[in-house]
Amino acid sequence: MAAMKPKLPIVGVMGSHEHPHADLAEPLGRLLAAMPVHLLTGSGPGVMGAVSAAYADVEDRAGLCIGIVPAESIDHPMRSPEGYPNPHVELAIRTHLVRKQPHLWDGLTRNHVNILTADVVVALPGSTGTAHEVDISVRYGKPTVAYLHHDGEMNAMPESVPVCLSLEEVRAFLVDALDF
Repeated sequence: MAAMKPKLPIVGVMGSHEHPHADLAEPLGRLLAAMPVHLLTGSGPGVMGAVSAAYADVEDRAGLCIGIVPAESIDHPMRSPEGYPNPHVELAIRTHLVRKQPHLWDGLTRNHVNILTADVVVALPGSTGTAHEVDISVRYGKPTVAYLHHDGEMNAMPESVPVCLSLEEVRAFLVDALDF
């Protein structure tokens, strides 16, 4: 019987689907690729695409680039919206959940799948969807950190979520949270 490979932790990176925030997302993607972790995003463009590209570009990394893929619409659950999954996603987990479901925000959404699948969450700048993911992460007790350009950049950040303004601070948070 072959020896089982150790389970790698999953680091979920949440952020804007419109803006890549490449100055934060790309170094974060390279940092995560240098660690023994899988990367998980919502599989789309913006921050998700930028962090996924940087992660996937690192050769000989231990983990996979995982994407939780939304459905195009409730009427077309087998189709993905344009830009989903981004070309760097190596393991696409398709869902029947559409990208925006405001009537279900207190129930199960794709945001819940993203957070429940991650062992640790890193939030980059984003809007209401990212804030919702951070709230869910706090509610479920997931270790969560915000990696921002400056403190106060994201509105409605729970006080319990530390803000990191440097990649070294994010690395230290991840090492501590993942017991590396």
